[in-house]
Amino acid sequence: MRSKFSIALTLLLLVSCKQEPKTNYLPLDLLSHGIPITIMAPPEPDIKVTDLTVMKDLTIKKDANYYIQLYASSSNTTDVQQLKSERLTDVKKNPYFSKIISEEPNGFIYEKILDSIPSYAFNYVYLQGDQEYIFQTGLTSLFKLEDVQNMYNAVKQDGKK
Repeated sequence: MRSKFSIALTLLLLVSCKQEPKTNYLPLDLLSHGIPITIMAPPEPDIKVTDLTVMKDLTIKKDANYYIQLYASSSNTTDVQQLKSERLTDVKKNPYFSKIISEEPNGFIYEKILDSIPSYAFNYVYLQGDQEYIFQTGLTSLFKLEDVQNMYNAVKQDGKK
């Protein structure tokens, strides 16, 4: 009887332990593209920079499960909460928005439903000096939740990668 209880307890502990998704991401310094930030990315991603005069639009893509868009521009505020709130308001206005999956001080992960198919996306805001950096999933792709969680964690600038 005691061994059955021990086995059941061990199995319960194994199932309940949440593990971080595994990735093959490496540090990617974006300074050579005019952005003084390092993120995590798969080896040798395709990076494209578009200079829109008032902002830079940088896309980092690798395969079907990694596509990040980064907008860099001068900031009108030093309040990260305000920037995140603005992003959240914009996302919730989208007719395909379904629900917030998780939310942190600098960002959030959310669900969209398109033709009855759920997909996931994120927004992450970072301020550095007088510059604001808005990270989000690539606009033309549909992602699984695990892929979005991996990308979200890859762009975090608080050292918790």
